[in-house]
Amino acid sequence: MLLIDRAVAIIKPKQPFLDWINRTPDPPAELTLEELRTDCTVLLIPEYDDPAELQSFLTGIYEEIFAMELDSWDRDEAHWPSHQDYATFLDWFDVEIHSEVIDALDREINAEAY
Repeated sequence: MLLIDRAVAIIKPKQPFLDWINRTPDPPAELTLEELRTDCTVLLIPEYDDPAELQSFLTGIYEEIFAMELDSWDRDEAHWPSHQDYATFLDWFDVEIHSEVIDALDREINAEAY
């Protein structure tokens, strides 16, 4: 196993995100917040020593994360919320940080652009 020089941010939806999903033109039937929070987006992020470094990094990428999360449920940006600022992002998502990432596989990681 190899220790990876990254930390992890897990993006966990909150009730306002589920409320928005349920207002989209084709919402899924009977989706619960618990179900929505079981298979979340996980991001590799830089290691950090100071929480201010982490905060700065997140404020630099939250728009892209927010758009990615919205797009995963409704591709039509006309249906997206008009307020997509950092405060709204934090109202809609918990960001869970883990500082240690270990690769349990002995093979190269394949990556592709999202």
